[in-house]
Amino acid sequence: MNPGEKSLIKYYVYIVLSMLFWGMSFIWSKIALNEFEPITLIFFRLVLSAIVLTLIVRLSRNTEKIAKADRKWFLLLALAEPFFYFLGENFGLQYVSPAVTSAIIATIPLVTPLVAFLFLRERIDKYTITGIFISFAGIIYMLVNRDLSLNASPKGIALLFLAVFSAVAYTFFIRKLANKYKAITILLWQNIIGAIYFLPFFMVFDFAQVLTIRPSTSSVMAIVQLSIFASGLAFWLFIIVVAKLGMVKANIFTNLIPVFTAVFAYFIIGELITLQKVTGIILVITGIVVSQIPAVRTIYANRRAG
Repeated sequence: MNPGEKSLIKYYVYIVLSMLFWGMSFIWSKIALNEFEPITLIFFRLVLSAIVLTLIVRLSRNTEKIAKADRKWFLLLALAEPFFYFLGENFGLQYVSPAVTSAIIATIPLVTPLVAFLFLRERIDKYTITGIFISFAGIIYMLVNRDLSLNASPKGIALLFLAVFSAVAYTFFIRKLANKYKAITILLWQNIIGAIYFLPFFMVFDFAQVLTIRPSTSSVMAIVQLSIFASGLAFWLFIIVVAKLGMVKANIFTNLIPVFTAVFAYFIIGELITLQKVTGIILVITGIVVSQIPAVRTIYANRRAG
């Protein structure tokens, strides 16, 4: 295996780990939302993550100065995600199960190529398009009953699609910054600015209620896990992969999120895994495999040439 192949495999490992943590995030959020309001959960998650990242940056001496021309991109980045994304996701989770929530979030790759083509002129090959639609078919299969009715709240679905479009905007803004700054710098400022955006909402709507809560250990641990793994490590790995593979190739892996969520939701919170969900998961994985055929062919060709 040559260095190029090892490097490519490394990025695939990074993106799969990122999706694993995000898949788990729906379960951790569901646990925390049993005791905390959505805005409180988001605010605490961002503040704790920002504190941890600040310590890492200071100890590793990786501090970077943000160019004045790029400040607007950081503000827009944090507005898309975490602000609008987390509003849609956390409020949507109050009406929709974790598995269905993650399935809706996994529609991000269907919208991303259009944005990438229109604004970034990123090439879309036929395998990527085919893989996207196969995966999307699996997601639809999990969302729709035999009588064509939705097995989830329309209000919850609408809120979750707010998160979807916010995530697409986020990947666009990431491309403006990923090749200029280290991933940890982007992530740190993303969480700091996001926490500032949420601060007035937290103070007005939730602060008084938080003072009366005696949270359980499981809820506190859920927020800690969200902060470190979902708001920290997962985003850090994702930013690195977007810079290397591009937003379309990176976002196709978000279809893995409902797979991880469905499996872990069964073991952790006892959510039922039906034949409908299993079939949808198989379609999701098939779509991802199809989308990566060009990369696999490249590796195979390099091996033969070597």
